[in-house]
Amino acid sequence: MIREGSLEEISDGKKYRANDMVRANCLDCKGCSDCCHDMGNTIQLDPRDICELNVGLEATFEELIQKEYVELTVVDGLILPNLKMDIKTKACKFLSKNQRCTIHSFRPGICRLFPLGRVYENRDFSYFLQTNQCSMKNRAKIKVSKWVDVPHFEKYETYVKTWHYLLKDIEQWLLENGSENTQQMASTVLKYFYMELYSKDGFYEEFASREQKFRKAFQLC
Repeated sequence: MIREGSLEEISDGKKYRANDMVRANCLDCKGCSDCCHDMGNTIQLDPRDICELNVGLEATFEELIQKEYVELTVVDGLILPNLKMDIKTKACKFLSKNQRCTIHSFRPGICRLFPLGRVYENRDFSYFLQTNQCSMKNRAKIKVSKWVDVPHFEKYETYVKTWHYLLKDIEQWLLENGSENTQQMASTVLKYFYMELYSKDGFYEEFASREQKFRKAFQLC
């Protein structure tokens, strides 16, 4: 999903890398859960997120849909999963009565990242700090990689970059090959990258293999 507005309008104007210090640490939120409410369908889930939920909840992709933890939404011509909010409370379904995350150890990448965002340029990306999104005003400095808190961080960043630019290449493919191919492409993306289970310890290698096969199948450069 493309965010509207310039970087200067939504951030401190700086770009950060994994080892940079950034004022993102909300000090365990101290009971605040504002970012877990009223998010609609914006908590999009990438293949690694689904893998983490598969393992953490012991549920297949289809079961995540059936249990209404996850829903499918059209994003830039594709059908991609996102966390489904509670209809009554409009809060994340994984938020406890004490307003704490019950899947914190395997929470989605967007949740890990916030209040940081990513800006993609030249087949790479850097991080930025969203200045008006987090309710906590007196955040402490923390290293970007420590804040996101994902093992094998270099592999994770390579994966994030690969997935983003694969989606961009698919978007271009759809523009060049006509809307009549949209449904086939959307269903194939779900099958290749979401429906077939990954082994958690071998996720990055398995994803890389699937990505190469997918590009070859659709002749994506």
